Formats: sequence, C-alpha cells, structure tokens
Amino acid sequence: MEILSSRVILRPRDYERTLEFYRDALKLAIAREYPGGTVFFAGQSLIEVAGHGHKHDGPPGFAGALWLQVRDCDEAAAELALRGVAIDRAPEREPWGLIEMWIHDPDGVPIVLVEVPANHPLRRDIRGD
Repeated sequence: MEILSSRVILRPRDYERTLEFYRDALKLAIAREYPGGTVFFAGQSLIEVAGHGHKHDGPPGFAGALWLQVRDCDEAAAELALRGVAIDRAPEREPWGLIEMWIHDPDGVPIVLVEVPANHPLRRDIRGD
C-alpha cells in the first residue's frame, strides 16, 4: 500500500490550551485551518489539533489517530483484507468530502486511511490566491 502523506491527529481535552502550545510555545507554522481545527507543519509530517472527536468518558491515554493518505481507499481495503487486517469501518465519504476508512494497530491506536477526491479543496493550489 502506497502512503502519499501522513499526519498525527490530536483530540485534546482542552483545544485552546493545546492550540496555544503548538502555535505559541513551539512556534509551529500553520499549514491550514478549518472550523474547529488547525494543522501544523512538523518537519516532514503534520500535526492536526482537532477541537472535535474527543470522548471525555473514553479511556485514558492517546486521544487521537494516525492519518495516512492513500490513492484509493477501496483498493487499500482490499489489500488489507487479503493480509488479514480487520477493517473497523469500510471506506465512506465524509460530510467534509474526504473518503475515510478506519483500522487500528495492535495497541488499539486508531488509523484513518484517507482518500482525497480530485475535486476536494485539499487538492486546490492556493499559491495564486
């Protein structure tokens, strides 16, 4: 399976406090912002601080996910199934336009495999804007 890009998604208990840490204390450059979230450049990867999805009654520990972009979620699902990897959620188009499929690693860390459709804003070249 070819991975095109990746990021770590954090779902903090206190979004504003975590946002201030990565933005103001670490001085990470902002890659993009969206309502309820900020994505930072982190060397050759990205860190997304999401103000949504944190389960306050969830288990302690890592509250986030690994985000791995693939060319085609359906092909990735077929490839993983052949290798015996359990698919937690089959590929599905999200309201924000991405196609996402969920799996997890042996320690239960969520992994979201993401396909960015050709017409999605993430594919738009904003250098001329």
